[in-house]
Amino acid sequence: MRGLAIITLLVIATGLSACTEEAASDAPFTPSYAGIETRLLDGDLVQFEVEMRGARDEGDVKDYAECAAAQYALIRGYGFARHLRTTVYEEGGLWRGDAVYTISAALPPGLKTIDAEVAALACAENGIPMV
Repeated sequence: MRGLAIITLLVIATGLSACTEEAASDAPFTPSYAGIETRLLDGDLVQFEVEMRGARDEGDVKDYAECAAAQYALIRGYGFARHLRTTVYEEGGLWRGDAVYTISAALPPGLKTIDAEVAALACAENGIPMV
């Protein structure tokens, strides 16, 4: 009988945690974009440091950095960017991203290439600020 009570409590606890996760995912996404810092490292190599609050996860911070890279490429007269790396961390609700991209006029080799014009349009549609 005691084993049955423990199993019942586990089932109830599992159900409650599922409700909590579902409620969190239903929360509105209201990010606050806190800024972009751009550094030209060498020729076509560019670093972007971004900050935001209200990110759902690392993906939101990476999207912010990609938008910065896309707009930066367009400003410089290039049509493409290639993602090299992004480091994301969160402290006290402030999310920071440190990303490095190469920019180029022609489609660069690699799997993580970005058509700057297409990416910039998507960023504008999604309300993500750019450089």
